[in-house]
Amino acid sequence: MRNRVDLQPAYVLHTQAYQNTSLLVDFFCVDYGRVRAVAKGARRAGSRTRAFLQPFQPLLVSLSGRSELKNLVAVEGSINAMSLQGTRLFSGLYMNELLVRLLMAHEGIPSLYRSYQEAIIALCGDRDLPGILRRFELSLLEALGYGVDLLHDCYSGDAIEEGAQYLFHPDIGFERVPPPLPGQSNPAVFRGHELLALYHNDLADKAVSQAALRLTRMALQGHLGDKPLASRALFARPVAGE
Repeated sequence: MRNRVDLQPAYVLHTQAYQNTSLLVDFFCVDYGRVRAVAKGARRAGSRTRAFLQPFQPLLVSLSGRSELKNLVAVEGSINAMSLQGTRLFSGLYMNELLVRLLMAHEGIPSLYRSYQEAIIALCGDRDLPGILRRFELSLLEALGYGVDLLHDCYSGDAIEEGAQYLFHPDIGFERVPPPLPGQSNPAVFRGHELLALYHNDLADKAVSQAALRLTRMALQGHLGDKPLASRALFARPVAGE
């Protein structure tokens, strides 16, 4: 990353207090990925900068500095912040936490930036949450180099069949296996029709949606480690009106 970057499209992923009056901000930049910067004086009363540093608002940021930790020189809001509430807000915060936890610093992935932007816009509409989140999770895994092939057996190369069952090997893929014996169950085994439905982002069936959630959690877990995601706890809270 250059020592000076001007008017870089970005979103705020996370902020925290820094020193007496500043904020430490994790940005998701289109050309530079996750970038951490100091917003000096942003916690002072009446700070114009702090008003812009909100999640889900498309920004143009100017950054400078020779070290990995940059200084925020200027920030502009391109349009009004996206308004998310309830579980849709929690979903956006979940996506932000995934990016903070999993993205390498200063590694630009424009395709993932577009996927994130599309997901935020979708959260503002009325599309189903499971479909939005699963599509983003799969895009994130693909960007990290751990894409999940939902169409082929990872060993034989044969096409996934609707009526067959497959064992999921994280970071490797799906292996066709015999149906389990009565009374046996394995959370890592998925039905072919579930995988094909996820590929087509068709999660209207509750059982398929639950299988898709189980799959993406398994795929992400090895990269997240043992520390739980704080944003997942938000979904357990009751939300007024939902």
